[in-house]
Amino acid sequence: MLWLLGAGLLCMAGAVAAVETQGLPGTNPSPVQLRRPPVAPLSGMAQLGQMIFFDASLSSSGALSCASCHSPDHAYGPPNNAAVMFGGPAQSRQGTRAVPGLTYLERQPNFSIGPEKDEDDNLVDFAQLAAAGQQAARAKKVATGTAASAVNIVPQGGLFWDGRADTLQDQAIFPLLDPNEMDGGSIEVVAQKLRQASYAPRFAELFGAQVFENTRLLVAEAMFAVARYQVEEPSFHPYSSKFDYWLEGKTRLSESELRGLQLFNDPDKANCAGCHTSAPTRDGLPPLFTDHQYEALGAPRNAALASNRDPNYFDLGVCGPYRTDIAEQTQYCGMFLTPTLRNTATRRVFFHNGVFTSLEQVLDFYNFRDTNPEKVYPRAADGTVRKYDDLPEKHHGNVDVADPPFERHLGDTPAMTAQDEADIIAFLKTLTDGYQPER
Repeated sequence: MLWLLGAGLLCMAGAVAAVETQGLPGTNPSPVQLRRPPVAPLSGMAQLGQMIFFDASLSSSGALSCASCHSPDHAYGPPNNAAVMFGGPAQSRQGTRAVPGLTYLERQPNFSIGPEKDEDDNLVDFAQLAAAGQQAARAKKVATGTAASAVNIVPQGGLFWDGRADTLQDQAIFPLLDPNEMDGGSIEVVAQKLRQASYAPRFAELFGAQVFENTRLLVAEAMFAVARYQVEEPSFHPYSSKFDYWLEGKTRLSESELRGLQLFNDPDKANCAGCHTSAPTRDGLPPLFTDHQYEALGAPRNAALASNRDPNYFDLGVCGPYRTDIAEQTQYCGMFLTPTLRNTATRRVFFHNGVFTSLEQVLDFYNFRDTNPEKVYPRAADGTVRKYDDLPEKHHGNVDVADPPFERHLGDTPAMTAQDEADIIAFLKTLTDGYQPER
């Protein structure tokens, strides 16, 4: 019976056509050949990037490197259960957003708004596209769709929670200079530290000694080296989860994991795959479990963040405070990037503000946000539930109330049972890298 269930799951996920074959319970009846990035020794540039990635001397405290927040032992995500990380000269300055993982960014598209562009579209700026989107009907995103809401004129792509950097090279400089993170001070200060680093001779070998004479070029090459490290180092994109091997027919899923996958892809249940696409691409690339788009979900305000002590402070994602170029396009206020779910079971905090500390809380949010909001949000002094309390009321209309399970209403039956949630979590755990398939 389980292999028949598996055949149905593959069809729902938009994978290859199922071919019915007899097999052991939990076996994928229609295995596919996944195409993974080639593995090769790190280039000289990537080796230099690796040294920079682990160099704590570039921070003002001398104790914080890229790897401190993007731990290789935690899928390049945060190593602890803090909502956000601390940085600055004494590591006492609290950040404002949860640390995103750095794995599986090699296929992240550039930031854009609306459907995929032709070359001529580059002549239209974001503000113009966003303004056009104000009148566009929003497409419903369901797990059985394959176009990932291509007709939506919504932001997609880019790095960080708000997509403000397009390349890994550009991304690397932000935490290096952020006073709440590595607090590098300035380009000049960082450049001087690079000139004095133990690996400085590698710069001369790769770029010539004259690179030390040009401050901006030196830092730019250093950030490019970090990017090359992320691209070439296999642990940033191993595609070695149990689900990957199941797709290839090399392992079996348990009954709970299979049921969780079914619920994940079921538009009448969790509908997770509506945004976290679970099917391999047509040319065999493994699924990334994100459609790279942005959503306003109305996550609860996290009282543990110092920035939130100011009742007038709101993190509006694409609208700011860090991204400012499309702040006037208020239809996007409250939207944050949909992250990959690969290795999500290794994380201890979830969502942009780290408000949730377990997958159970995350599933409860999706399940009860609209049917039983008192289970998710705090109450005001008068006893009313403060729904969407981390978003100004004028932007509440941006919150997704169309995509299942968010189309439900107060008092409706929740989309998932407690057992459904448990099975989905069992499936999510199959997305953790480092699985050893049966032999």
